[in-house]
Amino acid sequence: MGTLDGKVALVTGGSRGIGAAIALRLAEDGADVAITYERAADRAADVVASIEKLGRRGLALQANATDSDAVTSAVDRTAADLGGLDVLVNNAGVFEVAPVDELTPEAIDRTLAIHVKAPLVAAGAAVRHMTRGGRIVTIGSDLAERMPFVGMSLYAASKSAVVGMTKGLARDLGPRGITAMVVHPGSTDTEMNPADGPHSGDQLAHIALGHYGNPADIAAAVSYLAGPDGRYLTGTSITVDGGFTA
Repeated sequence: MGTLDGKVALVTGGSRGIGAAIALRLAEDGADVAITYERAADRAADVVASIEKLGRRGLALQANATDSDAVTSAVDRTAADLGGLDVLVNNAGVFEVAPVDELTPEAIDRTLAIHVKAPLVAAGAAVRHMTRGGRIVTIGSDLAERMPFVGMSLYAASKSAVVGMTKGLARDLGPRGITAMVVHPGSTDTEMNPADGPHSGDQLAHIALGHYGNPADIAAAVSYLAGPDGRYLTGTSITVDGGFTA
């Protein structure tokens, strides 16, 4: 028996990296899992195939996170096709790096749409399907808590907004028995930020443990929050960063 047997989860941006690791961990714990993807249909299909090999139902849904109608549709399709919704993981993200005087209005709009608007829209759609015990987990960043690098003002602003959003969701949804949490990853070995990449040295210098995390480390935190042991955590954040913010 898994801790999430009989549950249904939706992971946005679940075709690769941290999102894929979260989707697979939730499936290992017993959940049926839907994922969204923007362009990588083949990779999303691979994740679904891995979910199904674990004996769970999987579903891949194409959705551009900047399109509120597409986000809402993905939530509703998950509930309709998999028979409900218990766990929403807002993971889809972008990484825009530029000094503030070089940021374009288009880059600002896109980042805020994906990191702030889309999670709010998804949460609003999800809670219409959730009952008591529902969970909303949004992937933030340790850069919302500490910023030693240049060019990150937009990214940090968007991930800091997630913290305030989650506190508000906790108040809105607490009476309904639904929790809302943030998981802040630190430097995690993915295609977007490989542990042997050109910028890894600067990051490693700030990490107390001296090495990058693995996507499975982030997935474990999400699994904990989605499962029965996370029932009394809401409106706050868990930082998984090897001591970057220490």
